[in-house]
Amino acid sequence: MHSITLTQFLTEERRAGFGNTDLIQLMEVVARACKRISVATGKGALGGVLGEAGTDNVQGEAQKKLDVLSNEILLDANAWGGHLAACASEEMEDPQPIPDAYPKGGYLLLFDPLDGSSNIDVNISVGTIFSVLRRPENAGVEPGVGEFLQPGSAQVAAGYVVYGPSTMLVLTLGHGTHVFTLDREVGSFLLTRRNVRIPEQTSEFAVNMSNRRFWEPPMQRYVDDLLAGKDGPRGRDFNMRWVASMVADVHRILTRGGIFSYPLDRRNADKGGKLRLMYEANPMAFIVEQAGGAASTGRGRILDIRPEALHQRVPVFLGSREEIAVAERYHRPTT
Repeated sequence: MHSITLTQFLTEERRAGFGNTDLIQLMEVVARACKRISVATGKGALGGVLGEAGTDNVQGEAQKKLDVLSNEILLDANAWGGHLAACASEEMEDPQPIPDAYPKGGYLLLFDPLDGSSNIDVNISVGTIFSVLRRPENAGVEPGVGEFLQPGSAQVAAGYVVYGPSTMLVLTLGHGTHVFTLDREVGSFLLTRRNVRIPEQTSEFAVNMSNRRFWEPPMQRYVDDLLAGKDGPRGRDFNMRWVASMVADVHRILTRGGIFSYPLDRRNADKGGKLRLMYEANPMAFIVEQAGGAASTGRGRILDIRPEALHQRVPVFLGSREEIAVAERYHRPTT
């Protein structure tokens, strides 16, 4: 199959008015970094990268060796390109400005360097998620946390890379969602699906059922009705799939439809939810919406949230548009 490379695609997008030279070059830098992460994950035990790193991240979670390595790869790759003012990572408490020795650009990059890393040791797909924001025009000399606290609707690009049987990059510049597959023989991402569309209806859902006892009553009722199948109020059978790697679960939904849910539960209610708004929910919501799907907290659109903290957490429902609307109806307060 003949297909165009990521570089050729990005050049086409720039000529069509979607993105400028700096943004296009930034996307190429991120893609190159993810190719390095792909090599590291592919080596597995042979590369000595499995197991715990012996440290915790800012979230208080035990880091895998590949968490630390992936974070360093992305930071190093983006330090000197001249396209960024600063980076923010799920693994770090504060943003990291571009070193003074290098030129600074007008963009901000946020990333989850290795989503689903708990699956690494059992050889299940993991991934990298990233989001790009413009630096505010009234920004100071040194980028601060406040510059990153923009709603998801302000994103100029977002994407993820899934490291599975094949390595795939899913990207949006706000002009549709597109899929690229890494040709390992030539080392290039090639366009394999243009303008992906998520089916509006679905009979497949992804959720961690072991958490049911902790959910709010609306979520319990919603999933109970899904499980009741054709004999219940929904009138048809539903299948459940759960990988426990957000990138892998969302990629399945992007490919064949479905709904992914990580709802509020009483263990994380004081934090606002489980998934991070800036590193996971916003970029995935942008990608899904650009593919014709929807993304919600259960009570409102994710991309409309005005962030209050860099590591803010939210409930997440995303996927097929009509099923998201149904889930929201269950969570809507009754009067």
